[in-house]
Amino acid sequence: MSAVPRLPRVAVVGASSLIGEALVELLRARRFPLSALHLLDDARDLGRSVPAEDKDLQVMDVATFDFAQADLVFFCSRAAVAARYAADAARHALVIDGSSAHREQADVPLVVADANPQLLDGFGDKGLVALPGSATTALTTVLAPLHAAAGLTRVDVVSCHAVSGSGRAAMEALAAETVDLLSGRKLKPRAFGLQIAFNVIPEVDVRGADGLSAEERRLMTETRRVLGAPELAVNATAVRVPVFFGHSLAVHASFSRELSVAAATVLLQSSKGIRLAEAGSAGELPTPAVDAANSPDLVHVGRLRADLTRDRSLNFWIVADNVRKCAACNAFSVADILVNSAP
Repeated sequence: MSAVPRLPRVAVVGASSLIGEALVELLRARRFPLSALHLLDDARDLGRSVPAEDKDLQVMDVATFDFAQADLVFFCSRAAVAARYAADAARHALVIDGSSAHREQADVPLVVADANPQLLDGFGDKGLVALPGSATTALTTVLAPLHAAAGLTRVDVVSCHAVSGSGRAAMEALAAETVDLLSGRKLKPRAFGLQIAFNVIPEVDVRGADGLSAEERRLMTETRRVLGAPELAVNATAVRVPVFFGHSLAVHASFSRELSVAAATVLLQSSKGIRLAEAGSAGELPTPAVDAANSPDLVHVGRLRADLTRDRSLNFWIVADNVRKCAACNAFSVADILVNSAP
């Protein structure tokens, strides 16, 4: 098959979602080469306003769109929408699916552009590429160079998920709960069944019979797939925190070969998509409100140190904008690789 055209006709499904809006903004800001841009949404999501620069574009119902009019299709929508339409789109175009609809399919590559871009080698002008969840993207971006150097054997991670990971309604719920509490009004939990304002909820997504939540299972299975390490021990705890944007992860990683803090520092400083906070500097403690907000196109790493309780082990802290860096930027970067691989 031939490669994606250098001036592809692009469609964004879920254009009015948080990720869809961020992706369209990236396409504009980075001057992605395209010959046409189609903004699409599911019928239940139609009606939301589009950015000013796209006022000339009508947001159309994905159910009536002919995917033969596109060469490159991004799905930034709910998983149910991607499950319904992505296969049809992939018969006509190259599809990059940011939802969870196709992540578990063994025949669909699961790609983090800064971690395993080699999976895109030789990809044609049609087919389906899946993107992992935002927490997995942040985690594997940092783990990939360390794994290549020293061979990971175990990862223990606590992931702190911003409410934007559950969409716009969850952000509105956090804002409303915060106003209620500060105004002395009786609080009515709106999005997560429990109060999220000024609180932490130790569960993200539904819990299975084995006690793992869906997000914890995703972190385990997706990290193994992205790193190409099917036997890697991944122990995850996912919690919801009262932050609008920016996932944070506390990571404890063990390796089969010695990897000093100094060597890991050099590796991370030279790795794509990562900013390592310098110990002792003013920015040595990356946070969502500062680092993820001010540099949303990078994964920020801090508190890099040796684990004093285990041999060949490191501890570190990760912060990344879950909507911008981990979702929209990853989708954009995958598309950029595929378009620029054209002969």
